[in-house]
Amino acid sequence: MTATAQSFNGNLKKALAGLRRINLEGLRWRVFDAKGQVLGRLASQISTVIQGKDKPTYAPNRDDGDMCIVLNAKDVCVTGRKLTDKFYRWHTGYIGHLKERSLKDQMAKDPTEVIRKAVLRMLPRNKLRDDRDRKLRIFAGNEHPFGDRPIELAVMPPRQVREMRPRVRRAMIRAQKKTEQQQEGTTDTRKGRKKEEVKAELSA
Repeated sequence: MTATAQSFNGNLKKALAGLRRINLEGLRWRVFDAKGQVLGRLASQISTVIQGKDKPTYAPNRDDGDMCIVLNAKDVCVTGRKLTDKFYRWHTGYIGHLKERSLKDQMAKDPTEVIRKAVLRMLPRNKLRDDRDRKLRIFAGNEHPFGDRPIELAVMPPRQVREMRPRVRRAMIRAQKKTEQQQEGTTDTRKGRKKEEVKAELSA
């Protein structure tokens, strides 16, 4: 058995692990495509679905959230300089053994763990947290072993201009104004040409 086949089998076992402990009756299977999505916005949407906050029957003491499948975790985006400035820190228990890893190194090592940490840190620290973690299935690529389930594609809400950073927002507004001016310029030239054609017809 090759190394790729072994890694695929390991990922498959990891994806199917813990499903018996979840009551899947009545749950929806929501698929999130992380390609090109901002990490924080994606994690907030996933945490909302996992907690069941998008349902009218939501209660903070019940676990009514849906199953979430996240694809293309390796293509998730971050804003600013977070790739080099954001660090994950943990302690081994030995004196002076405080370890840290940058977001860039973590994306190279295991991109699924980046999304998992972002989602878990948005959930309440209570007894339901482990059950909600089992409902989150993250894959680095675009393949998953849940093709036999009734899957629904989750649509991310459009990013508003006011949510962007000031420099990006100003650049976007400038680009919109520029396109509007170009469109007005083309309409003005068309109007001028039409007037010249009418004058030429009248003079003839």
